[in-house]
Amino acid sequence: MESKGEQHIGLDSKSEQRIGLLNGFAAYGMWGLVPLFWPLLEPSGAAEILAHRMVWSLGVVVIALVVMRRWAWAGPLLRQPRRLGLITIAAATITVNWGVYIWAVNAGHVVEASLGYFINPLVTIAMGVLLLKERLRPAQWAAVGIGFAAVLVLTIGYGQPPWISLCLAFSFATYGLVKKKVNLGGLESLAAETAIQFLPALGYLLWLSSRGDATFGGEGAGHAALLAATGLVTAVPLVCFGAAAIRVPLSTLGLLQYLAPVLQFLLGILYFHEAMPAERWAGFTLVWAALSLLTWDALRTARRSRMVLRETAAAATATAVATAATAAAEAAREAAAVTNPTTTSGTATSTNT
Repeated sequence: MESKGEQHIGLDSKSEQRIGLLNGFAAYGMWGLVPLFWPLLEPSGAAEILAHRMVWSLGVVVIALVVMRRWAWAGPLLRQPRRLGLITIAAATITVNWGVYIWAVNAGHVVEASLGYFINPLVTIAMGVLLLKERLRPAQWAAVGIGFAAVLVLTIGYGQPPWISLCLAFSFATYGLVKKKVNLGGLESLAAETAIQFLPALGYLLWLSSRGDATFGGEGAGHAALLAATGLVTAVPLVCFGAAAIRVPLSTLGLLQYLAPVLQFLLGILYFHEAMPAERWAGFTLVWAALSLLTWDALRTARRSRMVLRETAAAATATAVATAATAAAEAAREAAAVTNPTTTSGTATSTNT
């Protein structure tokens, strides 16, 4: 029977996983529903919205860091030029990603934007092969091939490559690759990136204001509040994601990541009423087939890894038990020899006789 302590630990673990799942759903749910937010900021253009997002995100993140007292990372980072260079690259790539996404949503390309995040895992795998010389399993090669076929189908259907999708996928994959090299927490990384973005973004907003083209303050208090809320829209999902990442397995997060593009896709069709001709359905179907294959392979590999770990642990436990039993038997023999030496002596005399 389990002890009360073991039961308590089990309940704590389940509670932590439940909290992690709720945070994961919250993070990807907010990212999936964010296309509803950007149109509210019109008549601001995509560039102005992007600049406000950079400026207000830094304010929100700084407040969060002050409350949580997480400043220890800043000093060592400032003394590492290589990591600062990587963060600058990350800031540049996420700027491209944010800007293209905001423009795409407000220009009526929500479905094509969602496609970018559907194919992002496939682009990430391809970049791992090309840049990091990673070796793929057959199922992963098949998934990448199907994804490439999907892009070809969509290119033929559009009459040109799906540039919005490809730009979003490659910029976010590059961003993820660079962040992996930097190895900073989500909140800390966002603070560093927005600190780099802050001055250019603020300069752009001041320039717009000097020309009389800025909408902040000119469209009423409600519009100004919505522009300021871009900081919360950026930071809150990231905080939820960070809470989920430390509580649920990576395989679960890998499945949850598809929630955001699914919601965006549904919004594009059902809410924004974007067209879905046959060739677009064909391209999306191929992408979903590739992702299904990728997910199946990842789950199968994770299951095999767990089985190997269990078998290794069982073998190690059996070896340890056998070793302990041998040591105990040897100790018992030595103890018997010490406590009853006459038996040993008598046996020796009898043998000599």
